[in-house]
Amino acid sequence: MSNHPYDALTPDTVIDAVESTGRLSDARLLALNSYENRVYQVGIEDAPPLIAKFYRPGRWSEEQILEEHSFSLELQSAEISVVAPIVDASEVSLHRYGDFQFALFVRRGGYPPELDNLDNLLVLGRTLGRIHAVGKAQTFASREHICVQRMLADNREFLLQDFIPRDLRQAYESLTADLLREVLAKYQPGAADEIRIHGDCHVGNILWRDDVAHFVDLDDCMMAPAVQDLWMFLNGERHERELQLSELIEGYSEFSDFDARQLHWIEPLRTLRLVNYAAWVARRWEDPAFPKAFTWFNTERYWAEHILELREQLAALQEEPLRLL
Repeated sequence: MSNHPYDALTPDTVIDAVESTGRLSDARLLALNSYENRVYQVGIEDAPPLIAKFYRPGRWSEEQILEEHSFSLELQSAEISVVAPIVDASEVSLHRYGDFQFALFVRRGGYPPELDNLDNLLVLGRTLGRIHAVGKAQTFASREHICVQRMLADNREFLLQDFIPRDLRQAYESLTADLLREVLAKYQPGAADEIRIHGDCHVGNILWRDDVAHFVDLDDCMMAPAVQDLWMFLNGERHERELQLSELIEGYSEFSDFDARQLHWIEPLRTLRLVNYAAWVARRWEDPAFPKAFTWFNTERYWAEHILELREQLAALQEEPLRLL
């Protein structure tokens, strides 16, 4: 029998929570595509619908969420197009209803950017350059940092203990030990390399409209090197990725300096994300939404393909870093 904190987040609870902020709902409710948190479009009487984001209980502290909100609002005040939380007349952006913390956002339309269009990459680079120029102005006190121990070493042990099939365990253990050694050898940023960044910068978190990139969902904003917000836009063969990267950095450099030394960190950061993503799904497996959404996960075939992907990543770690053309 399911006994997950989100079981208590019924449609009535969502509407009651929104109405606790002084708004009157018209009871139209639409669940949006989100797994870590729960996100809904909520109809409002005589006004456009709002987006209500209910934070996963226990995921972030109140201080961490407020730092996310503060960063979003700081970017918004710099006239950068981010979807920041609504701040009420009492200057409150984070609300509580029962056991849930939630925030409200203006609904924003758009579609994912087409990354095969170099002009789009130039715009993305410019926008990220502006975001990072603001990000460099101060530091986070409570948000996470990119961490090899947490994202690779700890996740590797967790997966070996509870998820990797017995027949694949030795291969996974040996392979991830090699990956850990390579990452530790190649990824050695200093404190000065870490700035406030978006942290989960992929096309699903960008709404493209009228040739403007509108950034959403700063739930994973963190202290990390700038390149962490850039490398996920790269795909294809090596020469294609170098062309894409050069276009991104051309736009980026109009607003913020980019240290080419960080090109050496792209594959280590990709490695961390690959392992961390698998562990993220695994750690959420008791949430009923995850087995329904990730039906392919936690099968022997999935883990065999994951190991193959990690073998390819080990080879990528041993290649020369990408160049700016």
